[in-house]
Amino acid sequence: MDATLSPWLWIAVFLLVGVGLAGTVLPILPGVPMIFIGLWLAAWIDGYERVGGFTMGLLGVLTLLSVAIDFAASAMGAKRVGASPRAIWGAAIGSIVGLFFGIPGLLLGPFAGAVLGELSARKGAGQAAKVGIATWLGLLFGTLAKIALSFAMVGIFVLAYFL
Repeated sequence: MDATLSPWLWIAVFLLVGVGLAGTVLPILPGVPMIFIGLWLAAWIDGYERVGGFTMGLLGVLTLLSVAIDFAASAMGAKRVGASPRAIWGAAIGSIVGLFFGIPGLLLGPFAGAVLGELSARKGAGQAAKVGIATWLGLLFGTLAKIALSFAMVGIFVLAYFL
């Protein structure tokens, strides 16, 4: 590799991983996939001498797991309290609409969508509130799981790189 290009690539690695870590809590950014791309770039820069295929495969599996958690967390929270299919769809739509309203929209969108979906299924206000809270808790636990996976990925990479 051209020695003059390497520092710029390392800057790209740190930017990708840093923005990716921020993306684990900001749903607008594909956080964990960005971390994976940054770590893959770091392994590539080094010619896969320190971090090989097994480690990169493991990081790829953790990335896919994180994406699955991201999609399923809110729905799983809602299902645990007996949400209707409309509430689950409402939570998904609320998540998308919430993107356009900043942080409050990101936090309240899934809750509001689940509540409105449950009310449209002719469930009572108490059940709708219960589903909304469960949806929000699912989102929270999913985010915590993504954060844990993100730091685990970086830790695994660092261990493989330096040991």
